[in-house]
Amino acid sequence: MPQPVAGDVHVNTPLTNISIAFMQDATNFVAAKVFPNIPVTKQSDRYYVYDRGDFNRDEMEERAPGTESAGSGYDLDNTPTYYAPVYSFHKDIDDQIRANADSVLAPDREATNFVTMKGMIKREKLWATKYFKATVWDTDDTPSNLWDTASSTPIEDVRLAKRTVLRSTGFEPNTLVLGKKVFDDLQDHPDFVDRVKYGQTGPNPAMVTLMIMAQIFEIDRVLVMKAIENTAAKNATASHSFIGGDHALVVYSAPNPGIMTPTGGYTFSWTGFLGASPDGARIKRFRMEHLSSDRVEIDMSFDQKLVASEMGYFFEQVVTADS
Repeated sequence: MPQPVAGDVHVNTPLTNISIAFMQDATNFVAAKVFPNIPVTKQSDRYYVYDRGDFNRDEMEERAPGTESAGSGYDLDNTPTYYAPVYSFHKDIDDQIRANADSVLAPDREATNFVTMKGMIKREKLWATKYFKATVWDTDDTPSNLWDTASSTPIEDVRLAKRTVLRSTGFEPNTLVLGKKVFDDLQDHPDFVDRVKYGQTGPNPAMVTLMIMAQIFEIDRVLVMKAIENTAAKNATASHSFIGGDHALVVYSAPNPGIMTPTGGYTFSWTGFLGASPDGARIKRFRMEHLSSDRVEIDMSFDQKLVASEMGYFFEQVVTADS
């Protein structure tokens, strides 16, 4: 045996230029993208809803000389409210752990990333619970032929959804939200592949991108729910799944929120909460002396509010679930 051996000349130490953490990309999450964010100074309050039927009724009459014009009015509902509860989570950094940490580690940065990811997952799950399920919107549908079958008609189905909302509200949906597998299956659907293939002029392979899919659907934007969560308890075998499931939502979302502006939903974020950002979040670092630790804590205060259920058309389980 050669002397010295490998263990005599090298002692394994942590690499200082890499570490591995499964931080999801922020672009995987849609909760902050689908509906407008409304910063509010109060945790709860009211807002007004105008009767859409009053605005869409033909009541103008021919006016004879010397007579009054036809007139009417509109109903105004001031009972809708929002309430932004505070969601919180923390990570403690023990003094002994900090003092003994290798140089490659950055406990404060890691704790901040850790609590931030918890906040993003919570907000995404709440968004799915509020908007991305049956019985929320005026119309629920499951195609007779699922969109992962060649005989299905996803383009016609979405057109029907857009037409239904437009007929009911006067506003054509501008946003399509898809579960990850729904998007993947649509990319391979012959209706999309054929349109892209026959419309291609360059040497690159035909690809059904988000932008191309939006163009084919004739909708402003397509968003894909890629975020995942581990539903297993701590120390149990991890069980990861997509938060969005295998659904699709066609909805009108106000591009520029304001007075007398309809939309499917709004997120009311409590910015009056001391130190909160425009999305109602704040991260604090403070001393927990009785624990000999520093605490990194995130607070998030928001209410994802369904404003107009008639603005959405929901497709439940539009593709075959993964086995």
